[in-house]
Amino acid sequence: MRTKETFNHALVDSATREDLFQVVTYQKFPLTVVRGRGAWVETTDGQRFLDLYGGHAVAATGHCHPHVVAALKEQAERLLFYSNVVYSDVRAQAAEKLVQIAPRPLAKVFFCNSGTEANENAMRMARLATGRERIITFTGSFHGRTADAISATFLGKYRDLGRPNVPGHLCAEFGSIESVERLADEKVAAILIEPIQSMAGVRMAEPEFYEKLRALCDERGIALIFDEVQTGVGRTGTWFFAGSEAAGGVVPDILTLAKALGSGVPVGACLASERIASAIRLNDLGTTFGGGMLAMAAVVATLEAIERDALMENVRRVEAHLRRRLADFSEVKGVRGRGFLLGVEFVSDVAGRLQKRLLEAHIITGTSSDPRVLRLLPPLCLSESEVELFVEHLRAALDEIA
Repeated sequence: MRTKETFNHALVDSATREDLFQVVTYQKFPLTVVRGRGAWVETTDGQRFLDLYGGHAVAATGHCHPHVVAALKEQAERLLFYSNVVYSDVRAQAAEKLVQIAPRPLAKVFFCNSGTEANENAMRMARLATGRERIITFTGSFHGRTADAISATFLGKYRDLGRPNVPGHLCAEFGSIESVERLADEKVAAILIEPIQSMAGVRMAEPEFYEKLRALCDERGIALIFDEVQTGVGRTGTWFFAGSEAAGGVVPDILTLAKALGSGVPVGACLASERIASAIRLNDLGTTFGGGMLAMAAVVATLEAIERDALMENVRRVEAHLRRRLADFSEVKGVRGRGFLLGVEFVSDVAGRLQKRLLEAHIITGTSSDPRVLRLLPPLCLSESEVELFVEHLRAALDEIA
């Protein structure tokens, strides 16, 4: 058994020290990453890995995008932090920029620190606006690990980890409007949905389903919330899934963001309609670090970099190229998702083994709750030549495990 001995850091690696002093979280890759640029990361021993996972879909602009790094340096020299009790030029800029790119009627923003916090506050906003308490979410849903968010989660074991759960959470069948209709009574404040269920295997519904959800919410006075923690900020080839063709043009009353919003700096946000925002009074919502200056500088620079580098256009072009290349694989049943939130579905349960073989080939990918699906969440700057490298090694990995 390891003890809390004093280490000679020159002799003991970072992985050993982390294992000794850090509470267990994820099953980690056997890598100690120390730097990155674009779609690549580098380890302590100088090995380079093509990153098709993006640190949980966070590295939108690519690792260490020069524009984001410069903005953070400049802001750090001016002011690291002050809370929301004062006004801030960079916070005003970030809020205005987000509202400008948001589909109408989303017109107000609340900044926080993470995706789970954004979802918690979105549900609170809906309850305040409607005077109701219950929330409908879906089979396969994942909305975070804090109390209300994990109680809204109906994916595998996660909800059980949050026991005792917050009451008032109902589960409908993803993609079934009839299932929603049976639950959507006068006690329901909101319907909260991941428009693409990433961890459940990159599942999405037909546009008609989102259209019917919108109509049902309007008819019954229910707020519609899109959890775009993973789908937002350009990942699906548009700024948001909301308002897109895949969504049937539907825009929710509240939209939540995090992950890619700060290019790696922790930040979350709720975008809300005027109708929802008008129900919020002083002290209904609050956060110490939400809207901090470094995070806001990261938000502004991230959105600017996506525009300047035409990254959403790149996502659409490279996605199409990847789909064409994978169509040649008899082992691939299909490619789920949209943009750079993709699930490569195989005809058998090989995703875990493929992830391991690809990692040995210096390519980082993700898995999901579906053992047939390999998840790809790369930086939005991924190129066609980098896709070719992935395809080459995927072919070799499939041949090896055949």
